[in-house]
Amino acid sequence: MKLYLLVGVALSALVSNVALASADLAKSKNCMACHAVANKVVGPGFKDVAAKYAGQKDAEDKLTQKVLKGGSGNWGAIPMPANAQVSEAEARTLVKWILTLK
Repeated sequence: MKLYLLVGVALSALVSNVALASADLAKSKNCMACHAVANKVVGPGFKDVAAKYAGQKDAEDKLTQKVLKGGSGNWGAIPMPANAQVSEAEARTLVKWILTLK
């Protein structure tokens, strides 16, 4: 029983650290200049993005490309610029994190 508890605590810590790491990555890549987790700033809140794309099989790939190349028209008139400072791996990490938000 103690082993299961220990494994559970370790897995929880790992998941929490991944979530924190992704939030930190979003801050370090200047995503938070235009986005927030729960509310619209210039662009939509990340929770709104997660809700809009929930259940879509191609959401991760589609949003990774949006982070990298930018886009317009999905959330209003203000376009999202391309993010040259973000690698594809970082963009995918950010998108995976965003899609987990509720």
